[in-house]
Amino acid sequence: MRIVCLSDTHDQHDQLQVPDGDLLLHAGDATMSGTAAQIEAFDRWLATLPHRHKVVIAGNHDWGFQRTPARARSLLRHATYLEDDETTVEGLRIWGSPWQPWFYDWAFNLQRGPEIAAKWALIPAGIDVLITHGPPAGLLDRTSRGEDVGCADLLAAVQRTKPRLHVFGHIHEGYGTVERDGTRFVNACNCTERYHPVQPPIVVDL
Repeated sequence: MRIVCLSDTHDQHDQLQVPDGDLLLHAGDATMSGTAAQIEAFDRWLATLPHRHKVVIAGNHDWGFQRTPARARSLLRHATYLEDDETTVEGLRIWGSPWQPWFYDWAFNLQRGPEIAAKWALIPAGIDVLITHGPPAGLLDRTSRGEDVGCADLLAAVQRTKPRLHVFGHIHEGYGTVERDGTRFVNACNCTERYHPVQPPIVVDL
């Protein structure tokens, strides 16, 4: 299956050249603030893409999915939205979750330690693809200040569940891929640290 990975498009999705594929994954921050109008615009763009399957999670900018979740979900008609749950696409089990360690006063923040670990404990064994907004500790999570800001408890959950693919974003300057212990990690941020949408979608054949 050809999987096209995106994240952190921040209302600039229509400036991207998106390759064709079987499955489109978006790891959050589709919008700048998660208003209804922004979610609707994102959904209209999704409708123009040819991928047979599209799976989306929220990120820390996508406030609508936290403040008015029923309304936000109703506006996303051309993708499957995951929030601490699972879908199966052509035999691939996919789990999605929007949380990240506390980051200023944005959406989907949880404190490091037991609070966020409880969310990662929900990730079941046997999944093939994990989508989270934030990165695991030490993997494509380094900021321009040289700080590794990923989540240690998320890394532990990945080591426990061993997905074949883990897609995330959030740290724009961590864009890229790395493989470790049988899992391919993809930081799919399309926007740079200065919010220029010039980092291309990453394609993975699984």
